[in-house]
Amino acid sequence: MSVLAIDAGTTGVTAVVVSPEGAIVAKGYQEFSQHFPKPGWVEHAPEEIWQATLEATREVLTSVDASELTAIGITNQRETVLLWDRETLGSPRRAIVWQDRRTADICSRLRDEGHEERVTEVTGLRLDPYFSGTKLMWLAEHEPHTWALVEQGRYAVGTVDSYLIARMTRGVEHVTDVSNASRTLLFDLAAGEWSEEMCTLFGVPRDALPEVVPSWGEIATSDAASFCGLSLPIAGIAGDQQSALFGQTCFDVGDSKCTYGTGSFILTNTGPTLGRSDAGLLSTAAWRSPSGELTYALEGAIFVTGAAVQWLRDGLQIVGSAAETAAIASTVDSSDGVVFVPALTGLGAPHWDPHARGLIVGLTRGTTRSHIVRATLEAIAFEVRDVLETMPSGPDLSALRVDGGASANDLLCQIQADQVGVPVERPEIVETTALGAAFLAGLGTGVWDSTDALRETWSLDRRFEPSDDRSKADADHRRWLAAVERSKGWAEL
Repeated sequence: MSVLAIDAGTTGVTAVVVSPEGAIVAKGYQEFSQHFPKPGWVEHAPEEIWQATLEATREVLTSVDASELTAIGITNQRETVLLWDRETLGSPRRAIVWQDRRTADICSRLRDEGHEERVTEVTGLRLDPYFSGTKLMWLAEHEPHTWALVEQGRYAVGTVDSYLIARMTRGVEHVTDVSNASRTLLFDLAAGEWSEEMCTLFGVPRDALPEVVPSWGEIATSDAASFCGLSLPIAGIAGDQQSALFGQTCFDVGDSKCTYGTGSFILTNTGPTLGRSDAGLLSTAAWRSPSGELTYALEGAIFVTGAAVQWLRDGLQIVGSAAETAAIASTVDSSDGVVFVPALTGLGAPHWDPHARGLIVGLTRGTTRSHIVRATLEAIAFEVRDVLETMPSGPDLSALRVDGGASANDLLCQIQADQVGVPVERPEIVETTALGAAFLAGLGTGVWDSTDALRETWSLDRRFEPSDDRSKADADHRRWLAAVERSKGWAEL
């Protein structure tokens, strides 16, 4: 009665097996390459994502009996767009990743033409390179020969979940769920379906897009010959942040969570009400039940947090692993005035500046790598505080539930609590993105019979209480905001 969950993230694919008690009993992981063909451009090879999925699944299957698996759940990096041949399943080009900034000029052009207000009204999103629609518009304008085959129906268009399901089913299914569809700029949030108006605006053929299906239920069946010998119902789909919201059992209106991943994402459940924000937050679909009931959320999307730590490791090479950062940063009491704004792919919520670029300020002869590493952890906490202060529930927030890889960092969690001024709660299972996909698939196949049963599986690992000294936290935050202002518009200079 266990569930296999596939978490196809930005830097790698994790496969986990979740027991009926909500415990992760086996795990596999495989990284894939990041491609940066030009400054601000980020791409992935679709075949590498698929091979990483196969490798992670094979690894996990060495630890469990495949006959005990009941269903498959899928969660994925959102907004990343892929094209693939409907017959061969090969991809004509690399995927354009959610972090990619190449469509900044297209966004400016559409904004100048007066489209942003209507786009936001229909989709809940804003004109930013983050989202899928402008990436597809760029492909049509810059790679017309490839795009012609999309228009002719030979190439399918989709997000990572759609691509993986196509590969798992040997091309039989072309589907997605509302949480992924609502990140494309092509989905009518209120209507709960693809928007013909937005498809026309962005020049995307409606027939190239996947069918939108419920977030749980028996959606498709994997092909054993294609997917590690497994013929199982694919019974849960959600974009990674909505999946984490589900995995944190944030089922009630007002429940909030923060996931520390490549970026950081704060979501608040708004229930059946489509919430709107004038403060840089996004309206998004959280999930849709098999009966058709839509649950919405408000989201603050921060583009670079964990990716900043990865940059310290791979770019600057001043840490050997992400796990070292807490120990290195703890060798100093503060960043000694050093501030790092990790706008490596622009700024997301609440600032929304695709032309911002990263900077490190406050350097002196006394600055060491420990100060820079600590400033990186502080930056993550500052970014989350910026978003929470714009959330409707911000002033009334009693605690912040955190998850994702960096939530294992005790120093980060303590800095976060000090900055937001409320306790930070870390669950025993911090891989709640994968857990959410398993919960959806298990709910869709009867492993769990209700969300109440899922709530009973959540348990607290540690609660970080904020410092009583708000003056220092506020002073550090003011210095951060001053540095953010200096990072804005840098790419346009």
